[in-house]
Amino acid sequence: MVRALVVRVGVIVVAGGVLAGCAGRPGPDALTATEDNVPGTTEHVILVASAREPDPRPGVFYSGERADKLSFARIDMTVPPTHKPGMVEFPKQGALPNPATDMVVRDALYRQSGQQFVDDLKGELAKRPKGDKDIFIFVHGYNTLFSEALYRFAQLAEDSKSPAVPVLFTWASRGSTADYVYDSNSATAARDELEKTIRLAFDSGAEQVSILAHSMGNWVTVEALRQIAISGKALPEGKIGNIILASPDIDVDVFKTQLARFRAPHKPFIVVVSRDDKALGLSDFIAGGKPRLGAYTNDEDLVKMGAVVVDMTDVKAQDGFNHGKFTQLAEMAPELRGMVAGAAARKKDEVNVAGIQFHGLDRFTLSLPKFITPAAAATAPPVPATGAPDAAQEAAQAAAAAAPEGEAAASAAEDPDTAMVAQAQRAAPGQ
Repeated sequence: MVRALVVRVGVIVVAGGVLAGCAGRPGPDALTATEDNVPGTTEHVILVASAREPDPRPGVFYSGERADKLSFARIDMTVPPTHKPGMVEFPKQGALPNPATDMVVRDALYRQSGQQFVDDLKGELAKRPKGDKDIFIFVHGYNTLFSEALYRFAQLAEDSKSPAVPVLFTWASRGSTADYVYDSNSATAARDELEKTIRLAFDSGAEQVSILAHSMGNWVTVEALRQIAISGKALPEGKIGNIILASPDIDVDVFKTQLARFRAPHKPFIVVVSRDDKALGLSDFIAGGKPRLGAYTNDEDLVKMGAVVVDMTDVKAQDGFNHGKFTQLAEMAPELRGMVAGAAARKKDEVNVAGIQFHGLDRFTLSLPKFITPAAAATAPPVPATGAPDAAQEAAQAAAAAAPEGEAAASAAEDPDTAMVAQAQRAAPGQ
């Protein structure tokens, strides 16, 4: 039995090394701030809540070790005018960051308290018009350095054009394939800190708060939400955006027991899966052959649990392990927006857009996540049904008329991420 475990761990370490090598990683100068100005760059202010140990060494900022309390930061970044959707342009190793070709850090400051973090949130929300005063929390996965999580989130914010305030929740991953067990335990240890972060986000006065988690970050996320569900201190339901679980590294049986603690959600979980996810295949192997949620083959089973399934199996990945496909959703926004909105209005259960299959749409009045589509998605007309040009519009109007007063308007504006995965709500590097 011990020998079998050693073999399993050995396999994932070797294969994980291949994955890290294919993906490319930031160098030690990735977090070096630059004041150089270049025309055409896009600015992003990313607020950070961290369960990592702060490390002020140049290029580190946060280490992979566990902190005994939650800490906070504010990081100003720019994205170059040459940016390509889905890509992360790390500064070249051994060279000064170049804002003309690289994503770069402009300024990075630790915050001294949760109140300062909330003040930062309020300040950023105040810059946004009514209807866009949303917060979008990203929780990264296993084998992820702080700098990787930060740069990946900058890419998501840039490609989605989401107006939501980006908040990175980062937990103590060492960024090493050899530390799978350490990372798994770190994720579990971070549950309370993520719960605190979510509650602080709601305390900021945001109109809606959405969450996107990737890989092992889904374990932290679902556990934190489960804790909230059983705490007796519920979150304001009208302000809860969508919860997007991308490539979740969670045992399917465990996920079912977690969901048993939730009431039927006002909006379902959005689960992004890919059956050819090799990284989750390795996790499955380590777990004794138990299927992982992000590679689960029974979409209907997930729909019955209360999920909308976004199946990206047929989409060609930009990474060799097919584990980061969710990052490509933002660039597909224009095509996804109208077709998925139309399917939801017609209460159509399934739709296939650009190789992406959506299941469970008939259970969900979908106003696409701002993660996948721009804010315009909320008002984009649905695609008419074949042979019945006005069928989708009539269905939407009928639903609005039947809804309680104010609910129809809320459904379009409630999703803080309706501009970042195709905003199926009003809402990851490494594995």
